[in-house]
Amino acid sequence: MRVLSEYINNDLKPISVNDLLVTVQDFFMDVPYTHFPVLENEVYLGCISAVDAETFDMNKKVSDYRYAFEGFFVRNNMVWLDVLEVFARNNSNIVPILNENNQYIGYYQITDVIKFLNETPFLKETGGIIVVEKAVIDYSMSQIAQIVESNNGKLLGLFVSEANNDKVQITVKTTLGGMNDIIQTFRRYNYEIVSEHNEDNYINNLKERSEYLDKYLNI
Repeated sequence: MRVLSEYINNDLKPISVNDLLVTVQDFFMDVPYTHFPVLENEVYLGCISAVDAETFDMNKKVSDYRYAFEGFFVRNNMVWLDVLEVFARNNSNIVPILNENNQYIGYYQITDVIKFLNETPFLKETGGIIVVEKAVIDYSMSQIAQIVESNNGKLLGLFVSEANNDKVQITVKTTLGGMNDIIQTFRRYNYEIVSEHNEDNYINNLKERSEYLDKYLNI
C-alpha cells in the first residue's frame, strides 16, 4: 500500500526572502499554485500567497513583506486526513512539509493528496453508500458499525458529512450485499435514511401502496 510521503514534491525550489517581487509575480503567472513556501538560509518562514504577491511592489524584495507570510505546514509523518484538513483550512492547493527537526523537505499538491485518497479502500473498493441522520446527542459511531456488521456487512469507512446543533449526518460505506437489512436496522434504531436506495423495501412498499391508492381513487 502506498504512503502519502511518496507524494512529497521538490520539482520547484522554494522562494527566497532575497528574491525580488517581480520574480515572484512572474513565478505565480507560470504555475497554478495559490501559495508557495519562502525560506531564509534553509529555514522555512511561511508561505507567500499569489493574491498578495500580485499587489506588492515589484521592485521590493520578498523580505519586505514578512508580515504577510502564512505559517501553515504539515509534518512528513502526518496522516492524510490531517494533511487534507490543512489544505482546507488555509484555502491552499499546496502545503509545505517539515520534518521532526523543522527542516523544509518539500511540498504536497492537493491533486496528489486527492489521488492518494482515491486509492484508499473507502473510495476504491466496490460498495454501497448510506447517509443516515440522527440527533447529535443520540448517534454513536460504534452503534453504526455494529448495525452494519450485525447484518453481515463490512464497514469500509464512515465520516460525519454534515452537522449542526441539533442533527448530524453520517456517510457510511459498506460492502455490497444485505443493504436492505442494514437500512431497515438503521430505521429500527431511529436513524433517518437520507440517501435513496433501490434496495430499500420500506420505500418500495410505500410507493406500491401509493400507486395502488391512486388507481383506486381514479376508478
